[in-house]
Formats: sequence, structure tokens, C-alpha cells
Amino acid sequence: MSAAPHVSVLRDEVVAALAPKPGETHVDGTFGAGGYARAILETGASVIAFDRDPTARRFAEGLPADRFRLVEARFSEMAELVGEGAADGVALDLGVSSMQLDEAERGFSFMRDGPLDMRMGDAGQTAADLVNTAEPVELARILYVYGEERQSRRIAGAIARRRAEQPFTRTLELAEFIEKALGGRRGAKVHPATRSFQAIRIAVNEELSELEAGLVAAERTLKAGGRLCVVTFHSLEDRIVKSFLTVRAGRTPSGSRHAPPVQAGAAPSFQLLFNGAKSPSDAEVAANPRARSAKLRAAVRTDAPVWRDAA
Repeated sequence: MSAAPHVSVLRDEVVAALAPKPGETHVDGTFGAGGYARAILETGASVIAFDRDPTARRFAEGLPADRFRLVEARFSEMAELVGEGAADGVALDLGVSSMQLDEAERGFSFMRDGPLDMRMGDAGQTAADLVNTAEPVELARILYVYGEERQSRRIAGAIARRRAEQPFTRTLELAEFIEKALGGRRGAKVHPATRSFQAIRIAVNEELSELEAGLVAAERTLKAGGRLCVVTFHSLEDRIVKSFLTVRAGRTPSGSRHAPPVQAGAAPSFQLLFNGAKSPSDAEVAANPRARSAKLRAAVRTDAPVWRDAA
């Protein structure tokens, strides 16, 4: 097997929670550089991996062809492509991958200049399309909801005025403009454009709706006793995962605006593997600062039918 360029966040904890065994089939819904897939394959289990990014295929070189398959598709499609009740485990590592952040030409990071793209795949609108064409009210909504940016209206208004004269095309150009619109850094530890870039990326890739659909797909794909592990990196993702698993485990009625309506009287389709969420160790955060906000939630599929809202 070829070496992956990085170690996946909470890899050991995810593999321990999945507890893969030889002969089992596990789904790595967010292949990336293959960190989880490689660790699962080392246990003797088989892996069906998903990634909508066509460039991820280069990290599959050297993986055992008899026990590994990479599918270029969204993880929300796993039930149709793997089969209902066919998987012993599903792992999801959400958000943008380290490789995507590190490749300037992908346009995800304002730490390196590149085209304003941000697409995880190779189709659909780019970040430049969104920034240059969205109505100011809609752009402000995106920044506020997906980036939790309190100055969303101020930023959206400034962007709308500037793009009328000159459209945005580069990452550093937009980051520096947002920084200026907010009055500069003034000693802030976090770059002023951080929340806005997160929001634009989430909107471009429809990440939250994909997560909601992916959780439902995992419920359909897992067999009784199968395990679901989800690693999130910001509060919006974690809220959705926590709400889904709490409701599906029968712990509380649905009150989240992200969660679908509860099916009255439905038997719990999941049992929480542990209460709350697990976080990376201090040593892991020291070795990989990007892990600092990560949270792992996990649950076991019961033998109850799939909830009707998942149909």
C-alpha cells in the first residue's frame, strides 16, 4: 500500500468504534487521502469508499483490489450503490480535506492565492459564481447561517458594491477585501475572512444538505449491529449529527430545524455507542492543529426498520 500524505483525524478512535473484522464490508464515505480506508483494510475487512473529488483516486494506488473499491460519487448515494443493509460500518470525516486546503488551485484557503473555486467535485457553481451573482440578501444569509458571521450584511453589501465594478476571481483578493471591509485584523488571532470562507464553501458544495442525506443513507446501508462513526469539524455539522443520532436513538423528540419530522412511535434505529462526543487528544492537536475542533459521534444500528422520513 502506498503511504497517505497525512493521518486522518481521530483515526484510531474511529477504527476502535467501527471494530472492523476480516470478511466485513465497511464504507468510507469521505475517502480523501484514504486514512480511514487504509486503517480498516489493515484489519482484514473490505472497504467501499466514496469521494466526489476525482483527484482523490491517486491515493487509492496500491490498495488491495480484492478488498477495496473507490466510487466517484457523493456519500449520500451509498444506499443505492452499496445496497440496503449491506454494510457492517460507515465512517464519515466531514468538511474539506487537508489536501484540498493545501492545493492553492482548488481555491479553498485564503492562506494561498488561487482561483476562487472551492468545489469538492468538478461540476456546479464555483465560489466566484456565488460571490459575484448572489443577491446581497441571499449572500448575507449564507454568511450568517453557514459561517455564523455577525457582520454578514456589512460584508455582503461591500462585496455587492465592489463586484459591480470588478468581479472577484482570486482567493487572496476576496480575503483581503473582507478583512478591509471589517476594519482590519487589529490583533485578532483568527483571520477576519475565516467565517465567510467557511460559509461560501459550505454553500457551494451543499455540505449540510449532503450531510443530512448522508446520515439517512447510512441508516439504510447499515445492517443490524453495524456501526456509524461521524467526525465533524464545526458546530453546524455537529448539531446535525447530534440531533439525528439523538432522535434516531429515541432520546428526544425532534426539535432541530435541520432534522426531518419525527415518525411517531417509530422504534429506535440506532443505539448510541457512547454518550456525547469524543475529542482528539492534546498530543494529536499538537501534531495536527486542524484537529482541534474535531468531534466524533458514533452509534450502532438496531434491527428496527428504516424510518419513513428516510424513504
